[in-house]
Amino acid sequence: MYPEQIVIPMKTELTSQGFTELLTPTDVDNNLKQDGTTLLMINSVCGCSAGTARPGVIMAVKNSAKVPDRLTTSFAGFDTDAVKQARNYLLPYPPSSPAIALLKDGKVVHMIERHNIEGRSAQMIAANLIQAFETYC
Repeated sequence: MYPEQIVIPMKTELTSQGFTELLTPTDVDNNLKQDGTTLLMINSVCGCSAGTARPGVIMAVKNSAKVPDRLTTSFAGFDTDAVKQARNYLLPYPPSSPAIALLKDGKVVHMIERHNIEGRSAQMIAANLIQAFETYC
């Protein structure tokens, strides 16, 4: 598990923008099973999370005419039980951190895995998400 002093600023980057933390398996179930759309960001300490994933998600939410009903996040390597539960909702996608999923009525309709994040700019991730928001939200 990562030290809290390292993780908290990375969590705050999203929670300060309106994302709700999913800290327990119950939090995950209560949020991801709901009707409507939910954006889930599996946060991470890696450079691609800091450099492109978190900024891209924030940029998408701030610049899209349509946004998901709920914005949620859980931190891999820290909120371990919650992330484990969230990954059950993300099947058949393998575990990935960071990862960004858009769910509609509890089912994944759009997924951005780590290999789709690495080497891409925050603007590219935001554009990808905005297009998904326009389609599903």
